[in-house]
Amino acid sequence: MTIFPSDFSGFALVVKEDCATCQLIVPAIAQLEEQKDLLLYSQDGPEFPAGVPKVIDDSELEASYRLGIEIAPTIIRVQAGAEIQRREGWQRSDWRDLTGMAELGEALPEFSPGCGSKSVDPGMPELLAYRYGDTALSARRIEVAELEDEHELAYQRGWSDGLPVVPPTEERVLRMLSGTTRSPDEIVGVAPPDYVACTVEKVAINAVMAGCKPEYLPVVLAAVEAACLDEFCMHGLLATTYFSGPVVIVNGPIVDKIGMNWGTNALGQGNRANSTIGRALQLVIRNVGGGKPGGVDRAALGQPGKVGFCFPEREHDSYWESLAMERGFSPEQSTVTLFAGDGVYGIADQTSREPKSLTRSIALTLRTVRHGKAFGASDAILIVTPEHMRVFREAGWSKARFREELEACLTVDGSEVIKGAGGIAEGMPVKFADRRVTKFRSGGLLIAHTGGGAGMWSAVIGGWAATGRTGSIPVTIEIKS
Repeated sequence: MTIFPSDFSGFALVVKEDCATCQLIVPAIAQLEEQKDLLLYSQDGPEFPAGVPKVIDDSELEASYRLGIEIAPTIIRVQAGAEIQRREGWQRSDWRDLTGMAELGEALPEFSPGCGSKSVDPGMPELLAYRYGDTALSARRIEVAELEDEHELAYQRGWSDGLPVVPPTEERVLRMLSGTTRSPDEIVGVAPPDYVACTVEKVAINAVMAGCKPEYLPVVLAAVEAACLDEFCMHGLLATTYFSGPVVIVNGPIVDKIGMNWGTNALGQGNRANSTIGRALQLVIRNVGGGKPGGVDRAALGQPGKVGFCFPEREHDSYWESLAMERGFSPEQSTVTLFAGDGVYGIADQTSREPKSLTRSIALTLRTVRHGKAFGASDAILIVTPEHMRVFREAGWSKARFREELEACLTVDGSEVIKGAGGIAEGMPVKFADRRVTKFRSGGLLIAHTGGGAGMWSAVIGGWAATGRTGSIPVTIEIKS
């Protein structure tokens, strides 16, 4: 729709009937139409204003949307089809200056503020963007019968992870897409296990279903991008009978910008961003990639985190450099780290006040990851909470010093952990009997700081077992806007 013909010079005015200011200025509108070339758009159709000829019906709000109207009334000066100037509401002196009509609205009050345009009512910007905007959605539409329950439909079609999903209407998807500058048709990655090209639009659809806000979308996109990288091996992570699924760790300024929880209950429920970002990733893998339990997802038991597992680091008061900084990023960069993790194991040490004691205590729990006799082929995330970090801070231990001491505690004689040792058939191959073995492969132990300020607890998230080049390698990528 062309709003103004290229040869039109005059004025355009947008009004709505339930606006007291628009009702007030009807006499001024009549004056203006008598003396000037006027395009009068009514958001209620041609019946308002009554008695004024040549009212253009804008009840579908296309003109209001294309003109970016936020307040009714809005008057616009047009020259050769182009907007020159506009005024919102009624200010008699401003309208007189704009129109050059010295006696316009003489009998009216000097000022009346106007009302919100119908085009900015809740939900309307997204609906109008879908109808008239430049963003075209390419996803297949599913028609839902008037009496059909869209939530039950999602279950029946297999789109749900077992919890209710938000129906991804065009308006909601467009609203979600407003959270990124990336084009809807940009391919984020090839989603396993079916290796389907996954676009920004498809991610946005699943982010809507997961309950995300638009401002979360860049984080979800980064998580999906990381999951599609070969080194993360999302297909293998699905196919394994082990417990693990993708764990999303967020670093950088975006954490506070979108309101993520890095404090009390950081790994638990109650925070929308924490809860929905990880869920959105899992829904993408399910609905785009085809990774469903009982299909390619062969986990013998699984774990609750496979619905979605996401948390940020507590960076503002951390004594140590963040996980992202350790992995080569600056504090100004926002990042996502993806880790193939299983459940959370608590570390309860409320007695150690000296770093060597606490390090040995933490190492005891870390040794149990996967199995107490599994060495050299495992990964883990160690989450250190503020009260435990205080022990290292007060002793002046750097993160590097802690890692060094921890690795020493996690290195043992192979004879202790080979098959049959301790009367346990499980264990390392006998060839390791005369060697020293280390619990985690190089780069396999990630250390993060998060959680509430009270309680001398830390935690371990075990990782999917790996040998050599198999398994999953943790991936960190920068979040794009």
